[in-house]
Amino acid sequence: MRRIPIDTHPENTALLFRHGNGYSTEQYRALRKLRVWTDDAEILATLALVDDETIVGPDEIGLGEQSFRRLGCDEGSEVSIEQAPPPASLEFIKRKIEGETLDESEIAAIVRDLASYIYSPMEIAAFLVACAGFMSTQETLSLTRAMINVGNRLDWKTPLVVDKHCIGGIPGNRTSMIVVPIMAAHGLICPKTSSRAITSPAGTADTMGVLANVDLTQEQMKEIVAQENAFLAWGGRVNLSPADDVLISVERPLRLDTFEQMVASILSKKVAAGSTHLLVDIPVGPTAKVRSQRDAIRLRKLFEYVARHLGLEIDVMLTDGSQPVGRGVGPVLEARDAMAVLRNDDDAPADLRDRAVMLAGRMLEFDPSLEGGKGFAKAAELLSSGAALAAMERLIKAQGRREEPPRLGIHQFEVTSSKSGSVVQIDCQRIARIARLAGAPIDEGAGIDLLRKVGAQLRAGDVLYRIYANSEAGLAFARKLAEEHPAYEISS
Repeated sequence: MRRIPIDTHPENTALLFRHGNGYSTEQYRALRKLRVWTDDAEILATLALVDDETIVGPDEIGLGEQSFRRLGCDEGSEVSIEQAPPPASLEFIKRKIEGETLDESEIAAIVRDLASYIYSPMEIAAFLVACAGFMSTQETLSLTRAMINVGNRLDWKTPLVVDKHCIGGIPGNRTSMIVVPIMAAHGLICPKTSSRAITSPAGTADTMGVLANVDLTQEQMKEIVAQENAFLAWGGRVNLSPADDVLISVERPLRLDTFEQMVASILSKKVAAGSTHLLVDIPVGPTAKVRSQRDAIRLRKLFEYVARHLGLEIDVMLTDGSQPVGRGVGPVLEARDAMAVLRNDDDAPADLRDRAVMLAGRMLEFDPSLEGGKGFAKAAELLSSGAALAAMERLIKAQGRREEPPRLGIHQFEVTSSKSGSVVQIDCQRIARIARLAGAPIDEGAGIDLLRKVGAQLRAGDVLYRIYANSEAGLAFARKLAEEHPAYEISS
């Protein structure tokens, strides 16, 4: 076995020399998936053929970084290979494509194989698209349970573990960066794990990563919670609902985010993270993920149904999703806004502050020792007194302060108003697309600084927002989309 320094995330990939291995071209085509094993471990890997002996020669197999790490043996070890039979669960995916409803055992088999990296991205995409076509409530529950069962589960040895999650779709809505320190300051256990952004320009893990280490081990998480009551971290490191990470890797480029997949993803991660009480924020607006009250109620009921069957106490809030929240869109800019609110700066975004206090107040109502209806006032007090800021500084220190925080993109472009009037609507989806084209969240310094919100009075030529990017190509892509339509509707 030879270790090949290529990143094929999330797939396992194996490389064989095309000639001299006793296989014909037809046999190679039939192989496609290889079973690679030693006495102690095995993986299934997608086969790639090599014509350069300096990469792998006859009687050698090359493993990409993912497959090498997952097999877990030394370079130079002898391994055995054979054609891997198609997983039995692939038949269940075919039935789902044909519109059938799958039972709990069939969905569990699919999820186990997802978590074992057996499927190719094409097969994962087929499953996701089939589920997007139709998925029953019972299938959603079965998917959530299966995703919980194939990964690790954290246990905080306490009956009250609170968490909060927003379904996304509203640029700049980084309230968790404020809510979690408020919970910590109050003394509630709030271990906040987050996935990387799927369709948005930044997620909580992306934004906290600007300030501190978010790649925490399970032991680090336990130590930080014991000291500080909370953390803000990426959940992928501790293998919480690993099948969800595999699905997200395909959902992201396809920009798929159905209600059923969303509920299974969020609740599986929260239960696996040890949460007992969860607040879910569903923004509703004309350009949000959820655009009507009817859809919002359907999604709320789906969350409540699945959570109830999992034994999770849940509170679902429908909030205003009519425009972006705060000013910054993208990791660096959103971290700036969150810290401004925590510091009680005079120019901190008022809408981000108000929204965070509202959500934190609702979460504090989970505390049985707090008199009912006092949550909002307590949240406001913890923020205005500086207790939340102090808690955040302790969290950053405990997680590991980032020595050299990323800076805003060096390339900039200002988008201006073509006419005078007032801002009547901002397209959240388009703002998010522009920021992602600029490079966010992978490029942490990329994004958009919103200078005008709904209701602002404008003159022709006034700057609506400023785009930042660290690559000329990223800025060009974002600028082109912004010039086609700036995402602002302005009345005369």
